Formats: sequence, C-alpha cells, structure tokens
Amino acid sequence: MSETATMGIAGEFRAAGTDLSERRRTGVSKGPVIDLVLPGDDGIVWGGDGAATIGAFATIATIAADKRIEDGYPGVAATALGLATPQIRHLATLGGNLAQRSRCWYFRNPHIACLKKGGSDCPARPGNHLYHVAFDRGPCVAPHPSSMACALLAYEATVTTDRRKGISVAELLGDGSDGRADHALQAGETIRSIALPPPLAGERARYKRAISRSYAEWPLVEVCARAVIADGALKSVRIAAGGIAPRPLRLTAAEAALEGRPPTEATIANAARLATDGANPLPMTGYKLDLLRGLMRDLLTQIAA
Repeated sequence: MSETATMGIAGEFRAAGTDLSERRRTGVSKGPVIDLVLPGDDGIVWGGDGAATIGAFATIATIAADKRIEDGYPGVAATALGLATPQIRHLATLGGNLAQRSRCWYFRNPHIACLKKGGSDCPARPGNHLYHVAFDRGPCVAPHPSSMACALLAYEATVTTDRRKGISVAELLGDGSDGRADHALQAGETIRSIALPPPLAGERARYKRAISRSYAEWPLVEVCARAVIADGALKSVRIAAGGIAPRPLRLTAAEAALEGRPPTEATIANAARLATDGANPLPMTGYKLDLLRGLMRDLLTQIAA
C-alpha cells in the first residue's frame, strides 16, 4: 500500500509511502514506521471466468497499462490513468490508494487538532471548506481522496485483508458517521487484494474528473460510469462519484433513471439531474453539484455515442 494502510499497534504501515512521506516531512505523522513487504501481492491474477484479482501492491501504473484490465474493466483502467502524475502512478499501489489519509488542509496542518488527529471537532465545518463535501454525511466534512475507490465501487469490487474476505468498498471506507477514521480497517489490518466480478460483454465505461488546475491535482468531483447498450437500451448501469462525500457514492437514483431506457438526450439530462439527489452541500460547496451534473452529462453522452 502506497499510503498508510492503517495505524498499527507499533506504528504506521508503509509500502511506497507516496503520502506518508509528505505527512512525516510536515510533522503530521510521527513515530515508528513498519515497512510492508508482502511478496506475491503485486500482480493481477485472472480466474477461469475472466475475473481479475488485483494484489494490493500492484502499482497504479501497472493497472493503467494492463491490456486485459483495459478491455474487461475500462473504467478501472481509465481511472488509474487519470490520477496523480506518471511518477506517482509508478510507485503508488492500489491498496495504498484505497487506504490513504485525508487531504483536508486542517488535517494536513500539524498545528491544528481535528477529529482525525484526536481533536474534539471538525474545524473545516465552520471554517474554509471550499473543497469539501456536498453530501454531508457525518461530523467530518472532508471527502475521501481515493479515485480508485470510486472506480472499484462502480465495479462492485470486494476487498480481502489479512483478516477478512469479501469486504465491499463501501464497507471498507465506512459511511462517514465516524469522523475520526478514513476507513474501517482494524488496528494492524492490511489490505491484501481486490477482487473484481467477471467482465460484462460489450461494456462501455468512462471516467472523468473536474480539477482546479490542469495537472497533478486531486479532483473536486469525479465520476466513473459504466453500462451496456443492448436492444437500444441501457443495461447494467453503475455510476459512482467521488470528491463529494466522506466516501465515494453510488448514484443509485441516476442509475435507476437510466436502466432499461434508450440513451437519449432526455434520458441523460434526467439522470444528470438526479445525480444530486440527496445532496446537502455546505455553504461553500454548492458548486460541486453543478460539476457533478456536468460530468454526468459528458460521460453518459460519451457512453451513448
């Protein structure tokens, strides 16, 4: 895992450490580090049904460049290719991307005690929360930073740790009600692999993010959408969005509005409208709803083309 997988009893876990190194440099993370070396967890294994199981130590670059991943899980490949920079993708691992820590500037400030650092409240809620949630689901208003979690949620992937099997991505990241944690890993627990279901024949998938600068930026909003078009109708529609809530969300109202319907402009417009169903933005994050609706229209139009 490229970032801290979880707080262990004796210290923080580190694999590539692309995020942990920064946090230690700024003084946010201190204490001993436990380097993870788990041979055999850095590749992609294919089952007889064509399903892929990706080791937690597989790099993001490996996933982005794998032709079978691109063919069978195009949304996963596109998301891997779209995040960070080539240098970071070369080192960062899938497990680390799932288990990375919050990007909130209050959390990243070593002089501020927020919920995730043992404080009593979330200073972003009454403070500057420009990049924070538009679906307010818990005491902490920082969105989860994992782009791969967004894609894996859309693909209904499951996670295996050294203690548990078959954990959904939603379960792994929690529902936001515990503002002190970035994920639901137990103390000392490490991610070992991520299992994807068998690919869908004829699937079309796209990933797109809205960012505040041209390159190397975490998304303000991101969407991974996938569907099959058969007999003139959308089928097996799955859509997940990140950057808007304490963990990526399945946009189930939009999915239901698309399922079984022709991919027309009217259908797409209605789904984009429903993408913000249940949103309750903070005073400074209402703009994210416009971004979400715009990304939805763009992606679904591309899928329908």
